[in-house]
Amino acid sequence: MANSNAKGLKRLINACFFSVAGFKATWTHEEAFRQEVILFILTTPLAIWLGETNIEKLLLIGSMVIVLLVELLNSAVEAVVDRVGFEHHELSGRAKDIGSAAVMMSLAWATVTWALILL
Repeated sequence: MANSNAKGLKRLINACFFSVAGFKATWTHEEAFRQEVILFILTTPLAIWLGETNIEKLLLIGSMVIVLLVELLNSAVEAVVDRVGFEHHELSGRAKDIGSAAVMMSLAWATVTWALILL
């Protein structure tokens, strides 16, 4: 838990440690995140090679970054829902489904971006 008394540089340093812990937790517990990181690692050099302009390269790489961002948020929602309880509840299921839909939309956005630029 964040130290609410931390200010300035100390707060920023604490935030960096919490962020690294978040990446580690997501990597450890979320197979989808691991797959998307591998996809990002594979597509980044391709984007640099295939993108003709800096804007195209930025859009290709950025679309994959968006996938990672949305997956991190989806994983956070899932962790909170699971923390509340594992019994079936309509709202819990809805929250997880909405998070999953957001990931799917980000993947679709990345696919369309890549297709439009490369084709």
